[in-house]
Amino acid sequence: MTARRKFLQTASFLGLGWIFPEKMMPGKGAGVPVLSDSRVFWYELLSKIALPILDPMSRGQLKASMQIEYSPAWGARDKTVAYMEAFGRLIAGLSPWLALPQDETPEGKLRTKITELLLKAHTHAVNPNSPDYLTWHREGQPLVDAAFIAHSFLRAPKQTWDMLDGNTRKRYIEHFKSLRRVKPPYNNWLLFAAMVEAFLFSVGEAYDPFRVDIALRKHEEWYAGDGWFKDGPVFHFDYYNGYVIHPMLLDILKVFQVQGKQQEEKYRLELKRMQRYSTFLERLISPEGTFPAFGRSITYRLGAFQPLSQLALMDLLPDGVSNGQVRAALSAVANRMFGVEGNFTDKGYLRLGFAGHQPTIADSYSNSGSMYLTSLGFLHLGLPADHAFWTAPAEDWTSRKAWSGQPFNKDYAVDY
Repeated sequence: MTARRKFLQTASFLGLGWIFPEKMMPGKGAGVPVLSDSRVFWYELLSKIALPILDPMSRGQLKASMQIEYSPAWGARDKTVAYMEAFGRLIAGLSPWLALPQDETPEGKLRTKITELLLKAHTHAVNPNSPDYLTWHREGQPLVDAAFIAHSFLRAPKQTWDMLDGNTRKRYIEHFKSLRRVKPPYNNWLLFAAMVEAFLFSVGEAYDPFRVDIALRKHEEWYAGDGWFKDGPVFHFDYYNGYVIHPMLLDILKVFQVQGKQQEEKYRLELKRMQRYSTFLERLISPEGTFPAFGRSITYRLGAFQPLSQLALMDLLPDGVSNGQVRAALSAVANRMFGVEGNFTDKGYLRLGFAGHQPTIADSYSNSGSMYLTSLGFLHLGLPADHAFWTAPAEDWTSRKAWSGQPFNKDYAVDY
């Protein structure tokens, strides 16, 4: 029995069943097994990732229970940043699912449970007297994960920020403002500073316009063309356009659209660029449901596909890229990646690796808390179950069509 088949037949976590019927994809190429009820697969996988973080943190016990694994190349940095990384990165991808209306389905009950745990966890994150008080005041790393927390609030304000008690909201605002002490390097970190300020602006707090403006101006300078940004003055061929740049840039601009026509035009331009970049992401998924493991931070797993998942959530997929093919392609990747044994510890925490446990590929700044950036590939769960993303027939994605002799869309270049 293969490791993948054994996983699908036997894996379970906190009472969540992991037994999925399979069917063969259409098309002329070799069949790739994908899950026939892909929505169940997605929300149960996300729950499997989320609950080991949120359940203990809701009781102030995350630091006491979480198993942390550090990169073999880890330097002298403060190791406690791992908990803030795990929490912030997880909830940035989790929030759209929690934003769905409450219902009495098994999924709805699970979503309600996780929302309740998250709200309790938030009280510990900013309470200096809690054992799970996060690392807000050391080094520069807290800026990064504060930005992911801020992004999570923007993605589900009614279900998260608005539901927090007044004292917790006040503490978050104070902690967010305290991060102005961090001078971000001239790369994607500028967007972390801008995201925090964008959130403060969105809730009516005083914000630092310079930290927003410099991020927007520099990224316009760093646009390389055809949907790709450089990460600073020099181009890096990696997935940071997906992990950070496109989604944060778009959502920061969305917040500031209210400031007038110029910001609206910038938003629309960035949306077109993100759509173009996402056509590359869809084409990078092989007929077998794999994608190239190149560049920094490849251990962030599904986080690479955040732009494609976000555009699905927004109902703004690129022209020629259908709901059925994106759902099938992303499900094939997730099924392939998490069907490998070794992704999780015996307590359910993510481990260092890309597909399984591969600590030697972890970057010097990575720990197992960093791995929760994979949640950013789950944004499409924020679409209701009756949306076409979930109900449309599964379709072959571009590379499956190309490698099985079927017609497929010719690629192109753009000049915006």
